[in-house]
Amino acid sequence: GMKFTGSPIKLKVSQGQPVKLNCSLEGMEDPEMLWIKDGAVVQSVDQVYIPVDEEHWIGFLSLKSVERTDSGKYWCQVENGGKKEESQQVWLIVEGVPYFTVEPEDVSVSPNAPFHMACAAVGPPEPVTIVWWMGDTRVGLPDISPSILNVSGINQSTVFSCEAHNVKGLSSSRTATVQIKAMPLPPLNVTVSQVTSSNASVVWVPGFDGRAPLHSCTLQVAESPGGQEVSTEVTPVPPFAYGLQGLKHSTNYSVRVQCSNEMGSSPFTDRVYFQTLELAPSSTPQNIHVIQRDPGLILEWEGVAPDVLKENVLGYRLEWIQDNVTQGEMIVQDTKANLTTWNPLKDLIIRVCVLNSAGCGPWSDLFLLEAQEVMGGQRQPPYGTSWVPVALGILTALVTAVALALILLRKRRKETRFGHAFGSVVGRGDPAVHFRAARSFNREGPELIEATLESVGISDELKTKLKDVLIQEQQFTLGRMLGKGEFGSVREALLKLDDGSFQKVAVKMLKVTFFPADIFTSTDIEEFLREAACMKEFDHPHVTKLIG
Repeated sequence: GMKFTGSPIKLKVSQGQPVKLNCSLEGMEDPEMLWIKDGAVVQSVDQVYIPVDEEHWIGFLSLKSVERTDSGKYWCQVENGGKKEESQQVWLIVEGVPYFTVEPEDVSVSPNAPFHMACAAVGPPEPVTIVWWMGDTRVGLPDISPSILNVSGINQSTVFSCEAHNVKGLSSSRTATVQIKAMPLPPLNVTVSQVTSSNASVVWVPGFDGRAPLHSCTLQVAESPGGQEVSTEVTPVPPFAYGLQGLKHSTNYSVRVQCSNEMGSSPFTDRVYFQTLELAPSSTPQNIHVIQRDPGLILEWEGVAPDVLKENVLGYRLEWIQDNVTQGEMIVQDTKANLTTWNPLKDLIIRVCVLNSAGCGPWSDLFLLEAQEVMGGQRQPPYGTSWVPVALGILTALVTAVALALILLRKRRKETRFGHAFGSVVGRGDPAVHFRAARSFNREGPELIEATLESVGISDELKTKLKDVLIQEQQFTLGRMLGKGEFGSVREALLKLDDGSFQKVAVKMLKVTFFPADIFTSTDIEEFLREAACMKEFDHPHVTKLIG
């Protein structure tokens, strides 16, 4: 039957020498033989299988230059009928000079303080003897590995190393440097940032640590000038940062830093100067009242006495609100303000605060000025329902008395700067007012759109361009005036969108007047609307788009 021949052996080889292992197999033709080392298949290409005869084979494994890693147990393996057969083992031992498992390490020690160094090496062959060196001087007696060298103390930096000896030769370890610990040097780049009225953040870069870890840093804070110490703060490090708290507002301070290790503390850095910010005012204006004056309002309030204020006041901030939207604000130095850009037909809410460089103090109580107070005790109706009938009556009377013939010739009526067209419905005699803003989000029927455009008295071409940009009058509310000229004005307005939200827009309007000499003709209106049609078709990133 099949069998491996040979006996187990222990083979000792010097490091770097070549080795050839073999095993013999009898009773099997053309076997597939494998070399195994410590249970793993050897992947070396230096494997040869030679037949002695048909059923006798010898396998060889060549190791050209053995290293310590080649040490281990080797054997041959072959598979026969699903069963693995193994040869006797060859125990390969690679001998050489010692190699280190522990070498001396760099350390820092206190002056004249005792310390120790460690060194260990192994063969084979054993035993291994350790010899210590301090600089170029041999210290102590040879010691069997592992070895500990005890040093009573040094007062300057010194180097140490060890040698490992066996019968094959010696090996030398790395050189370890032992340095003397010292006190640290002062920190660098002390910076103060994030300064508020009562807090500040201080950061710094640690200086040389004296070969010993820094465990804390000390900050001394003083008021400037004078340098009287306010507080001393000790903080563990890292991080090399600290937040100062409880400082006085509007005050000059200085800060310096030192850091410490087990040997002591560094000198302090130079002082770094900073100033805390002012407090926002704590006082509140009182008794806001308003005096009507054409064309604006004079607002007055009771300021705060200078001896009560500890803050450097810059003035007062006034804010006014209409339709729950802040319409504007102004800053004044006195306790009086002249308000001109507001809508007298709506309730006005006013509030005032004291202002300094830190910001605005508490707001005053809200002061409500109702529209009826401005209009002499009677609230005026909303836009589009009060002045239109009056203007229509005056216009009808003037046109009837002065230019009846002109009325018969003209089929289209005048329109004011607000975009209302005045005309009489032919065949019915009574005057009527036709108005549509320039764009409709909720589309009107084609009959209403056509009637609106017919009443303005413009060309068919312009009517076609304007049909899809009409807005219902009820969808926007006029606000304060932004600017005005000889022929009209621009006013702020709020446009109600389909989703119920509001968009702030600017509205360009023809002048409203009740004097015949200033009434605009259809030509004026057409030129005005033609400008809108041009804006509708113009698309440029630096030009405001037409909404309606």
